[in-house]
Amino acid sequence: MRDTRESRLLLVLLIAIAFALITVDIRGGEGSPVDGARHAAATVFGPVENGVAAAVDPVGNAIGAVRDSGKRHDRISVLEQENAALKAKLGSDDRTDSRVRQLDTMLKTAGAGQYGIKGAQVIAIGAAQGFSWTITIDAGSDDGIRRDMTVLNGEGLVGRVTTVGPSTSTVLLANDPSFTVGTRMEKTDELGFATGQGSRPLSVQFLNGKAKVKAGDRLVTFGSSKDKPFVPGVPVGEVVRVDPAGGALTRTVHVRPYVGFTKLDIVGVVVQAPRSDPRDTVLPKQPATTKPKPTPTVTVTVQPNGDLVDGSGNVVGNVNENPGDGQAAGDAAADPQGNAQQPDNAASDQE
Repeated sequence: MRDTRESRLLLVLLIAIAFALITVDIRGGEGSPVDGARHAAATVFGPVENGVAAAVDPVGNAIGAVRDSGKRHDRISVLEQENAALKAKLGSDDRTDSRVRQLDTMLKTAGAGQYGIKGAQVIAIGAAQGFSWTITIDAGSDDGIRRDMTVLNGEGLVGRVTTVGPSTSTVLLANDPSFTVGTRMEKTDELGFATGQGSRPLSVQFLNGKAKVKAGDRLVTFGSSKDKPFVPGVPVGEVVRVDPAGGALTRTVHVRPYVGFTKLDIVGVVVQAPRSDPRDTVLPKQPATTKPKPTPTVTVTVQPNGDLVDGSGNVVGNVNENPGDGQAAGDAAADPQGNAQQPDNAASDQE
């Protein structure tokens, strides 16, 4: 349609009529005069509208999904990062709890022996020391660490310091074949020398070839002159096997160390020795052993009438209550002389 004066007047007229119908419809409420026309139009055009909507909705949803895909991808990335951070935090919390337990146990051990210690963490294992059993800790001369200091943890003797740098130190572990420490056995005070054997138990040679040693006996460090390299009383291990003396001047036993050398993390370097030898006070308390309860024995006597009487004179049964052998036993017990009675037919045969 061309833009003419008539077309403009027609457009203005249609707009005016539309506003008039809207006004009449609103004021009429439920009794609006155009309500019938509205229902007729809905009946005619409703199915067409639903069909168009059904055809257009999938396209609209697809367009919306494409438009929101970037936001969803970003949200997934954020959730994945949060999940990874949570897992790392949980792992870190478990590791922290483990270190707290190790530190707590070590402090209790140091307190029992009155050792002044400097805590350190293992940062390397067997760095450049060939095939020896060593660890590197994050404490050095700047922290007061010196060569030939005793190293322990909450379980017992770890080793001794061999090399010291400004911020790190090397520790020779007690299971190294070149490691030797003087030991003293709990209670008996028998002296010996423990030598490392790698992953096998420590080998301990006692000075007394006739020393009484058995599996389960425990050993601590004897101590060195001026407490270097070893302070006294540090738990070493427990005897697991004893070799026969065989006429030798010394006796060799095998000792399982308390320390797990393959899982070291928190250790302590003894920077101040105790004023007096703690002897066996640092050893953990052994669990109390309970003696087995004796099984009571009951003596039962068979009376002439077949009653079974215990030691207190109480009747606990009667042999005549059991058929077969019990009846025979009762018949045998009925004879005060202890002679078994024979059946009548057997007596007749003998006659």
